[in-house]
Amino acid sequence: MDTKTKDQKIKTLKETVRNIPDFPIKGIQFKDVTPLFKTKESLSMLTEVLYEEYKNKGITKVVGIESRGFIMGPIMALKLEAGFIPIRKPGKLPAEVYEEEYEKEYGVDKIQIHKDTLSSEDVVLIHDDLLATGGTMAAAYKLVKKMGVKKIYVNFIIELDDLKGRSLFPEDIEVKSLINFSI
Repeated sequence: MDTKTKDQKIKTLKETVRNIPDFPIKGIQFKDVTPLFKTKESLSMLTEVLYEEYKNKGITKVVGIESRGFIMGPIMALKLEAGFIPIRKPGKLPAEVYEEEYEKEYGVDKIQIHKDTLSSEDVVLIHDDLLATGGTMAAAYKLVKKMGVKKIYVNFIIELDDLKGRSLFPEDIEVKSLINFSI
């Protein structure tokens, strides 16, 4: 039986994140979440901490953003007894989609969601691995909001505080990150 407190678990998870200097370009300190998924112990701990955060929120759908949101998103959906909905890059979803364009640090991109995946009865947890400048998640939030859902929660494993991506979201939206880093 694991007797660690939530803060102790988060500290352990933070220490498990790998820092990759100069990736993908010189000057970037890339925070690699993949070590969190590598062992049964760290993956279980990550799942448990995320589940505890959202278990009483009435979540009916977990929306994961391509591609690393596809790792913990389905795991969280199963734990929360909810469905999983992918948000993908253009051309990857076969049925009718809503699309949202957003600015990235190095250009413009788009994401899409199937039109028939969410309803006004859904309580949605949008999940991705990392909040940096926030463009991708802000676009995902706009897509989900456009679908008229009952409530939206936004979640990240890691947040890079200095990049202030959180500022892109309305104040009434609960945005939570498990692990915070300064860059």
